[in-house]
Amino acid sequence: MRKRLNLRMSGLGGQGVVTSAHVLATAASYDGRHAISNPFFGAEKRMAPAESYVRIAGERIYDRGELVYPDVIMVFHPQVITQGKCYTMPFYSGIKPGGLLIINSDSPLPLLDSDLEFLDSQNVPIFYIAATTLAVEIAGTELASNMGMLGALMGATKLVSMDSMESAIKDRFGKKYVASGGTATLDEAIKKKFAKKEQLLKKNMETIRRVYDIGAEWAETIKSPMLV
Repeated sequence: MRKRLNLRMSGLGGQGVVTSAHVLATAASYDGRHAISNPFFGAEKRMAPAESYVRIAGERIYDRGELVYPDVIMVFHPQVITQGKCYTMPFYSGIKPGGLLIINSDSPLPLLDSDLEFLDSQNVPIFYIAATTLAVEIAGTELASNMGMLGALMGATKLVSMDSMESAIKDRFGKKYVASGGTATLDEAIKKKFAKKEQLLKKNMETIRRVYDIGAEWAETIKSPMLV
């Protein structure tokens, strides 16, 4: 695993992209690493483009803002690619050689041959994971899609430990976390979906663990510097 990991999360409003970045950075901090998350979005409305960036390292991190050269790109909705709902075009722009692309989709998307050729030349594998379908199956709501994406990332890369992720989830949803704007609205929608916080925490972690296993199994079949 690289000493410094930069991740770009691209999705649509209402999918919890900002929340995912914050939770991942918090989990990395619990693992004793330095981490920073930064959101980037325009109008705070459902289905509008949204991005978040996460930087994780073994030493202090001083740079913030837009992340131009990610090691990992996570696409939370197919429309990021199929309809160009993305602030960074093409969607894989800047990805480093030997990186990783994770796409939330039930099946492979019709990427251009030129896109596939470029990713192959950079030794960047594509991990398709049906995060939304699995979220509905496991947690009973598509609002847990972001938990599925985190599980896929963790299983494929072992970037953060499960214990630290559970602590981060408890911090975010089990305590009085102060968010703003659309993120606060989404957090409240998630909490109302579950009668008790304990149920919310349980379903989130169950989703993460189930998808983690899928990610780990996928990683065993792929030879990539990112997954070593």
